[in-house]
Amino acid sequence: MNIHSLVQFLAISHEAETASELVGELESLLHIHGFGYYGIWFHDKVFADTTDFMLTGRWPAGWRKYYAARKYASIDPLRRMLAVTQRPFRWKDAIAAYQDDPQQKKALRLLRDAAKNGLYDGYVFPIYGRTGLIGTMTIAGVPIDLSPVQLCLFEAVARKSLWRLLELRGAAAELEKRTALEADLTQRQLEVLRLLCDGMTSNEIAKALEISNHTVDWYINVIQEKFNARNRQHVIAMAFRAGLVT
Repeated sequence: MNIHSLVQFLAISHEAETASELVGELESLLHIHGFGYYGIWFHDKVFADTTDFMLTGRWPAGWRKYYAARKYASIDPLRRMLAVTQRPFRWKDAIAAYQDDPQQKKALRLLRDAAKNGLYDGYVFPIYGRTGLIGTMTIAGVPIDLSPVQLCLFEAVARKSLWRLLELRGAAAELEKRTALEADLTQRQLEVLRLLCDGMTSNEIAKALEISNHTVDWYINVIQEKFNARNRQHVIAMAFRAGLVT
């Protein structure tokens, strides 16, 4: 099963001094296990136009442009599976889960096109943080059966690789700062924040939560201080950007 190579990567990945060095180690690991293609995506909720930013990856020549031109993202069963599961899954399992879907014919066309480019099967590893899905690692190529132990270790590899790449690119601290916002709020403060983001006034929030207007304003002021926000509008913007509300 070549478990040692997975454990070794987890042990030495923190020693990589550059992103390219880390990527080299990761690609060597994937080659050992027989995977020819891969991608690590960072799902940044702060910038709407970069929600699927690929930190690193290697795909068949022209495949990503072809995928985008065909608008496959809207019917891709792998992307849809990410919305309903927090565990690693195999491509074929995601496909089977949507076999009765109205978009099945288009999905099958996607699979045929992928296979023509050497993407026969693979695995997807969701990476979660405090605010939900923050990243994904996909490994693909020829069909390969991974054992439960390998799946578990590859999941750890995915998480380690994402965070290490963010660290080496100077982006980890900012992400941790944003995801820490939710952890810094009480349950009642989160309730007030979500109602505020729904467009409610202080009076409407007070009625919904059966508390006084004064108490609502006090909660909002506390949230504003915690977010270091300039005003209520800034609070709302930061809440959406941090993924606290959708």
